[in-house]
Amino acid sequence: MKRLSFFLLSLLPLLAACGGNKAAETPAAAAKPAAAAGAPTRPDEVTLSAAQQKAAGIETGPFQRQDLTTDVQATGSIEVPPQNRASISAVMGGYVLAVSVLPGQPVRAGAVLATLRSPEFITLQQNYLQSRARVTFLAQELERQRILDVEDVGAKRKLQQARADYASEQAAVRAGAAQLRLLGLSVERVNSGQIASSVPLTTPVGGTVKAVNINPGQYVNPQDVLVEVLNRQDLHLELKVFEQDIARVKVGQPILFTVQNRGSSEEFRARVFLVGKAFEDNARAVRVHAHLEPERSDLLPGQFVAARIQTGAARQRTLPETGLVQAGPLSYAFVQVGRAADGRATFRRLRVRTGASQSGHTAVTPLDPIPDTTRLVRRGAYFLAAELGKGQDGGGE
Repeated sequence: MKRLSFFLLSLLPLLAACGGNKAAETPAAAAKPAAAAGAPTRPDEVTLSAAQQKAAGIETGPFQRQDLTTDVQATGSIEVPPQNRASISAVMGGYVLAVSVLPGQPVRAGAVLATLRSPEFITLQQNYLQSRARVTFLAQELERQRILDVEDVGAKRKLQQARADYASEQAAVRAGAAQLRLLGLSVERVNSGQIASSVPLTTPVGGTVKAVNINPGQYVNPQDVLVEVLNRQDLHLELKVFEQDIARVKVGQPILFTVQNRGSSEEFRARVFLVGKAFEDNARAVRVHAHLEPERSDLLPGQFVAARIQTGAARQRTLPETGLVQAGPLSYAFVQVGRAADGRATFRRLRVRTGASQSGHTAVTPLDPIPDTTRLVRRGAYFLAAELGKGQDGGGE
């Protein structure tokens, strides 16, 4: 019995020590929730220390309101108006005797591009001269019939026939002369008896030879395009604007465009002078024409362009590009929602819809209404997005 009492007495200090340890652990366990009290309680919030903010270059501030232009995107090409483009064909079929120009060669209006020859050219001149001679004879015959009619010797029918024959042959002479001029032959030289076996092919406009589709000895038909000439003095843009944007495009609006495959990102300027009033047959698009400002001589017809039609300006809320995170159809900004005495700051992610951009600033429309004075992150948004992603990935540990 004495041994049992002694054993129990010896266990008392051990039990007291265990009780003391348990009591000591209770404050430590209670301290854990207190330490976690400063952590964000929402999945779209992240807290950074002052050192982290400095290392990431976090800068905050309110929205800035700026006048931003709204653009309509369009594609097209550099073209010349129809009156500055000539597709030259032969009036009558014939053989090519000589070619006088090369592609890329500058020519003046009326310059000879090629020479054609054909027996038909000679026949036309012959018919013209014969008609001319017959007009002289018929004029004399008409005068004789008038004299006979005055003397009441000739028949009225013969006088009337003489008048009709004379008028008919005069019409043939005028038509023959017009045909010769259409061929490019001089009527005066033909009247003097000089019959030409060849005719010149001339250009009605001055400019640059775009294409030469003939060579000597080739037979050409009236429907064949022999030479093409472009006048580049009135280059303009021809753009295609789709149905959903055409209502915003007006005459006089400025355009910024770049030339594709030019090897540089230089922007050129133009201004809308004509907006089409009908859709194209194969696409729901309307043609828009614009004059270059100023005119450029280093651009070529047919070059493809990407254009931005500036349809107007509006005062909008903006953030720098460094304050936005692109994520599919929506973008995100960060709002500062708290700051502790030790410099720690908490930021909440905010969904926004972006608009036009200009000089590094982008128009934004928050999907949840917030006042203009709200402090937003203007620099370092991607760092916050990365930190928020880390917290979400480690949330289950």
